[in-house]
Amino acid sequence: MPRTAARLLTGTAFAVAAAAGHAVPAYGADGGTGGLKVSPSSAVPGDQVTVTTAACGDGGSAAGDAGAVGAGRFTLAPGAHKGEAVARFRVPPSAQQGTYEIVAQCAEDGRKITGDLVVTLSPVPQQQVYPRGSVKTGVGGALGPDPVLTAAGVAALAVAAAGGTWLLHRRARGDGI
Repeated sequence: MPRTAARLLTGTAFAVAAAAGHAVPAYGADGGTGGLKVSPSSAVPGDQVTVTTAACGDGGSAAGDAGAVGAGRFTLAPGAHKGEAVARFRVPPSAQQGTYEIVAQCAEDGRKITGDLVVTLSPVPQQQVYPRGSVKTGVGGALGPDPVLTAAGVAALAVAAAGGTWLLHRRARGDGI
């Protein structure tokens, strides 16, 4: 299909959606999970969870419900970032392992938004693990880990580079080699 025809069809589709009264949901960065971002998305009983949404508009607030996990109701209020409403709740110690739907309802228009919370019984390691030791790549290692030999090798390379540069300079001037 020619590029202009594809643009025409895309533009027509967006125009129809706009004329239909905002029929295209705009969930944006939350990946289409229903408009409610739950962070962390995986928690253990006793953890504090932050719930954020931009679906209720600037200065919007919402009534939240984490009753599915046993945490009860909470209120989302405008947060530090413009256009976001934020709330926090604690996962109760009695929570069982599973995936729970967290629900909020915007105060202005009554829109229902949802997000998922995964409860695990063992904590997920949050600490970054870095590798240790050497990597066997087959490159280098001829001199070993001795710093004196390594320094000698670097010095030999520097002398060779300087000598090569001097010879090229003499040749460019026409002095011959």
